[in-house]
Amino acid sequence: MRAKDFIVRFLASGGFVSYVPARLTGFKKFTGSGMAGTLVALALVPFLPEDKTLFAAFCLGFFPFSIWIAGLASASYGTHDDPRIVIDEIIGYWTALLFLERTPFNLAAAFVLFRALDTLKPWPIKKLETACAGGFGIIIDDVLAGAEANLLARLAAKIFL
Repeated sequence: MRAKDFIVRFLASGGFVSYVPARLTGFKKFTGSGMAGTLVALALVPFLPEDKTLFAAFCLGFFPFSIWIAGLASASYGTHDDPRIVIDEIIGYWTALLFLERTPFNLAAAFVLFRALDTLKPWPIKKLETACAGGFGIIIDDVLAGAEANLLARLAAKIFL
């Protein structure tokens, strides 16, 4: 494997964390790698800017980077949205946290809601996933799932807290 492919796959797979569940299930559609990618995103939260504006700026910069890496990884793997690509789950979960306080409730609510929306893909998430090609198509459905999870986490906090 070329050095470029190694770096792209490392970044796209969350440090190769997505390879573990995918190997256990034989690369079927529901490998569990999305859950692994979201766990990586959660584990990285303490290292991200705490200031809401700086975090939003970071995510705004990470968005095109994730599109680029997802597109390169898709070409490297030879398939669109290979289950080993989890950079989309990472940016999706971080989108679910935008402008929220990092309380245990919000972290958990965003996690559960993002995973549910990313798995079920209600309208318009599914439509975007199939309508857009390349790295953008891989990333945009997760960012939208993250945005919807963000709104629902806010609603859950108002109801339960």
